[in-house]
Formats: sequence, C-alpha cells, structure tokens
Amino acid sequence: MQEINNELNRYDESNIQVLEGLEAVRKRPGMYIGSTSSRGLHHLVYEIMDNSIDEALAGFCNEINIIINKDNSITNIDNGRGIPTGIHPKLGISTVEVVHTILHAGGKFDGQGYKVSGGLHGVGASVVNALSEFLEVEVFRDGHIYRQRYERGKPVTPVEIIGDTEITGTKTTFKPDPEIFEVTEFDFEVLLTRLRELAFLNKGLKIVLRDERPNEPVVKQLHYEGGIVSFVEYMDRNKDPLHEPVYFDGYKDGSYVEIAMQYNKDVYIENIHSFANNISTAEGGTHLTGFKTAITKVLNDYARKFNFLKENDKNLLGEDVREGLTAVISVKIPDPQFEGQTKTKLGNSEVRSIVESIINEKFASFLEENPSVTKLILDKCLMSARAREAARKARELTRRKNVLESTTLPGKLADCTERDPALCEIFIVEGDSAGGSAKQGRNRKFQAILPLWGKMLNVEKARMDKVYGNDKLTPVITALGTNIGQDFDITKLRYHKIILMADADVDGAHIRTLLLTFFYRYMTPLISNGYVYIAQPPLYKITKGKSEFYAYNDVEVEKIIKENQWKKEDCTIQRFKGLGEMNPDQLWTTTMDPETRTILRVELEDAIAADEIFTILMGDKVEPRKEFIQANAKLVTNLDI
Repeated sequence: MQEINNELNRYDESNIQVLEGLEAVRKRPGMYIGSTSSRGLHHLVYEIMDNSIDEALAGFCNEINIIINKDNSITNIDNGRGIPTGIHPKLGISTVEVVHTILHAGGKFDGQGYKVSGGLHGVGASVVNALSEFLEVEVFRDGHIYRQRYERGKPVTPVEIIGDTEITGTKTTFKPDPEIFEVTEFDFEVLLTRLRELAFLNKGLKIVLRDERPNEPVVKQLHYEGGIVSFVEYMDRNKDPLHEPVYFDGYKDGSYVEIAMQYNKDVYIENIHSFANNISTAEGGTHLTGFKTAITKVLNDYARKFNFLKENDKNLLGEDVREGLTAVISVKIPDPQFEGQTKTKLGNSEVRSIVESIINEKFASFLEENPSVTKLILDKCLMSARAREAARKARELTRRKNVLESTTLPGKLADCTERDPALCEIFIVEGDSAGGSAKQGRNRKFQAILPLWGKMLNVEKARMDKVYGNDKLTPVITALGTNIGQDFDITKLRYHKIILMADADVDGAHIRTLLLTFFYRYMTPLISNGYVYIAQPPLYKITKGKSEFYAYNDVEVEKIIKENQWKKEDCTIQRFKGLGEMNPDQLWTTTMDPETRTILRVELEDAIAADEIFTILMGDKVEPRKEFIQANAKLVTNLDI
C-alpha cells in the first residue's frame, strides 16, 4: 500500500471533476440506493462512510466515528484531510457545495485525489443530501472550521467559517427524509455488522459506533490490528479450525492483494468472501476466480511432488480443496470495474492473473515451509475427494433409479396444472394431515402441495453423499427440478414461489430451519433470487355470533376485541395447535389465498451473518447455540411448551 500512498501528491479543488447534475434522485431514489426500505436507509450511512474509508485507504485517516442521534439522524466524523473548501475552478462555487449538490462530483475520477477508492461513482454525498430532510457538513481544514446546511438537497446557508481548529477532517450529520423512506429508524445491529466488516478489511483503522437513543448510550469500538486474519478467526469462532489462519499479501502492477484462509474440521461447505476496495463482491469476480484456480493448482502440485497423490490418482478438484475452507480475499486496485452501481461482481481481467501469481508464489512457499499444517490440509482435501466420489456414485445410483432426473414426480406431490414457473407456487407442508387440508383448499391451477413427514436430515453435519438418496430430501429436490450443489440449475426450477408451511410451534420452527439450512447450503440461488417464502398461518380464531376474525398473535386478539367493542368473556377464542386443525376453507382463506394471506420472503442480505447463524443453530458445538438461545429468548413469542 505504501507505493499507492507515495503517488498521492495533491488533493485540492482542481481534483473535483463534475460529470453531470443532480436531477431525478428524489424522483427515482431506487436507482441510486437500491430501495427506499430499511436496506436503502442504511445504505445512506455507507455512502457517507465510503468517503471516510477512502481517506483511510489513501493513508490520511485512522479513526471514524458514527453516531446514531436521538432523532434518528446520523453523524459521521473522520480525521482525514477534510473536503476541499475553495472555489471550484469550473463552477465558481465552494467545492464543499459542489460535492453535496452535483451528482458524480468527487475526487475519484482524475486518478490524483485517490489512487484507490470504493465509492468510485462519486454519487455518495450528493445522493444522501438529496434524500435527507436536512444535511449539515462541517469541514476542518486549513486551520478553520467550515459549515454548510442543506434541506432536501438544496443549500440553505452559504459555506461559512464558524471557528478555528488545529485538526483536519469532515463531520457530516444527516436525517433521512420521511417523504422518501418507508422506515427512518436505523438498526444498530445492521450498522454494527457492516462497520465490523470494514474494520476487519482496513487493518489498524478504528471505527466507533455510538447509539444515543437508549437511556444508556451503547458504544462499540471496532479496531483489528490483525485485519483479515482477525476476520477469518471471527467467522470461525464457532468451528474447530485445523490450523492457525494462513496469511499472505502482495503488491503488483499498482494493485494490492491480501488473503487469509483457514480450514475447519467437520465442516463440509466453503465460506469464502471477496472484497474489492472494501466493497463486498457477493457475486465474486476475477479476484475470486484467480483465488480458486490458484489454490487448486498449488495444492495439486504439492500433492504430486510429495506423493500425497500417486501416479494413477486423479487431481483434486476445486470443490475438494475448498471443503471446510474459510477465506477472505481483499484486493485494492486503482481502477475497479464493477458490474453496475450495486458493485457485486469485479470485472477487471488483469486482477485474476495478479491474484494467481501472488498465490502461486506465497501459498506454495507456505506449504513448503509448514509441512505439518500442509499435511492436515491435504488430508482434509483427499478425504473430501473420496466423499465426492462416493457422492457421485450415490448420485448415479439415484439417477439410475429414475429419481432425480426422471420426469416421474414424487408420489405425495399434488402438482398444479399451470406450466409457467413464474406463475406457479409450491407449498412444502409439515405432516400428512396439514398436507391433506392444503390439497383440498388450494387453487389447483397454480398451487402445488408437497407434504413432508418424519425427521429430516441436518445437512450442516452431512456431506453431499448423505444428501443424495435421503428419503426426506429427495422428494424436495425432485419436485423443484433444479438438482443440488455443483449440478444445481436454476433454469430448471418448476416453481417461482417455494412456500414453507409449518405449524407455529417449536417443531414447526425446527422443520423450517432444517429446510432453510438445506436450501442455503445446497440451493443458495433459490434464496438469493427471492424464491423462498415462509407462510404465516394464524394462531387464533375469534368468533362472536356470526362474526369471525383471525389473529396472528395476542396483540391482534386484543385489538380485534377492542375494535369490535366486545367483551372478552363473550367471545370464543380458538388457539390453533397446528395446521391440521384448520379445515381446507380456513387454510385457504388465512394462509394460501394470494389476496388475503401474509407470506414472508427469505432474503440473503448478509452472507457472513447467515453462515454464522446456520453454524450456531445446526452445527456440532453446543455452547454457542446455548448462548444464542439465551441472548434471543426474550424475543420469542407464542412458544408452545
């Protein structure tokens, strides 16, 4: 990184280039921040913070403070150089105002203000300003404190000097506009997760998150001298690692690459996360491809050289060398090419060869210098290869039995008549009794029913060969039509709504969790593409005379009684113990009719958090699960004992 820093020789008004104006942001906010839901709301914080992180990447900032104020406004303070305040040479107004009122104005386009940047589109401050009820910026620079205030994107004060200072940096306070956002209350845990990630990715950077809303303010300090090594240790804290994390880095052709990796015992999935200039590249890209290709080659070369693989043995495949692997790949490059403003996939072709060359050199040296650790890793990879071969045989056997790739659908599946997957939905129902009611109550044109019964396999503790041929999972795989794992093909999906319908009790929650674990580990695109839903059957039926209402919790029961001005003792309140207690008409009206039902879409917002939750809930370690249950017990309602 030092070479990058040394090339920085100026950052002033002339660095700020204007590409276009700030029209239509308020009219179409989703184009700039994704949505006006909670996700878009939190994205505002990241856009402002990206500017502070860019200062850290450039070597001019080592502390960032984020404060959630009592009124749900946000304050972001950094100790960077401060936004340039002089008059912009082309526009004739203060550069602070340019940055906050002109779309695509920033110090990231000419290659001089910043050599490495995450927020390369330069829309951050101006978009946040446009979507805020108010925004106030204070700049500490050149011995003065400069301030300007905006309301809904428009300046309401000039840039003025309000005092003197010896420090440098930028302080931004903004309050999201309730005219724009569906919700305006920030979630502390959502912000904490992202800020923790940024602290891991920027070794030595101190990030402080403070929540002023509770009576006793909550403060979290995030500071990791270990960087991405600490990140890997954090993700593996509920697992049994085979060895200490392996770390190596390298600088080549203006790009900086960091990699940390660690294998775990009794873990059968990979947990690899890639980043480019601190942006999470959820869809991977050239850096991830280079990593996967290189570690496979290096491990095969070593295995051949030292006779872990004999002459007639086949090479290890990529899936063999990644089983049980947790890894973080972080690249910092001068001119990142992302796919769209969402920045989920890195496209720079040269990055692949840079990553490959660094791994080929550094990882190969590590293996040679650490034979005891290398033996543990290769034993794990070879065991994975044997399990893969067993899975292949199981898969072939299953195919020969015409189960997975046959046109024959599971016997218990009541299919729909519609053949367009976009119009079809399947209810995966717990138990034959509920399945019977669902079959009778459904709309046969577009609704299919698949009843499940008995204990389902916990795939968190099983390899692929155990999944194939499992009599509880095979009907699900066959009904959906996509196959699983390496053979998964989303284009063959037969239903675009997969609705899990289980009883509202502990057993029902367990069934849902087992199914979600299976989908997440072996059919992840079902979740990431938004095809998986959870049905919300009512818990109560309230009747008085000929009037009847359904309620989903105790609060709704009280509300219904109050709104109808009834006395509780004059009503009949039926508590449904399970879906099987509802007749077909009731199940249709409350849970299956698209016009009246409530269903929750399962979304994958944070892959790292999702991996952690599934590891805690479904993994081998008891203590983390116990701690999770104790920490979340107060959130549980309607628990059947």
